[in-house]
Amino acid sequence: MSAPQVLPSLPPETFPAGSRAALPIVLGYLPIGFAFGVLAKTAGFSVAEVGLMSLLVYAGSSQFIGAEMFAAGAAFPAIVSTTFLVNLRHLLLSTALLPSFRQNRPAVNALLSYGITDETFAVNASLLRGRPIGPAFVAGLHVTSQASWIAASMAGALAGGIATNQEALGLDFALSAMFIGLLVPHLRGEGAGSRQIAALVAAVIAVAMGLLGEPSWGVIVATVVAATVGVMIR
Repeated sequence: MSAPQVLPSLPPETFPAGSRAALPIVLGYLPIGFAFGVLAKTAGFSVAEVGLMSLLVYAGSSQFIGAEMFAAGAAFPAIVSTTFLVNLRHLLLSTALLPSFRQNRPAVNALLSYGITDETFAVNASLLRGRPIGPAFVAGLHVTSQASWIAASMAGALAGGIATNQEALGLDFALSAMFIGLLVPHLRGEGAGSRQIAALVAAVIAVAMGLLGEPSWGVIVATVVAATVGVMIR
């Protein structure tokens, strides 16, 4: 007879508790947001425009891509369509969190969904495990995370030409490092075998499609296939 699986207790349903849960995200966002601010400033954005982009768009990878395409002189429709493809994964992230948000009013969920990123999804998913929780905790997590992203990106823009060499500072690897830090804890513990296989499948597909020149679609395809494989072998 197998031992019952014990889930960690739910965090307090308060805004401060959500803010505390955001600390690992904040620590990751500071160097990445700073790197984006430097890149955007170099691409010709003002400090105010960098802040508005982090407030209204709030999608790290899409912001990097958008700034780089803007600097390269890409047409506006091309920038919009590319960032749209990159952000399609948010449909999957939102769907996965729905069981925890289902008891909230639609208007509340619409506001909470604005703060869903890869990082806030990872924290929500690991703590909630599909169990319902009040909106205050999620709001604390999301607001604190985005505030740190806005502050870091504006700080990078203010630094301007002082820190133009991102590779020398290791800022170009900050985003990858944070994703690795979020992934590794999920590859340990009970039932980790299926998660490890899913992660491996996602990595192989993403790398393969990147080599084929389809990195945007690679994220989406890798997510769908890896999630399907994980469910099948779980």
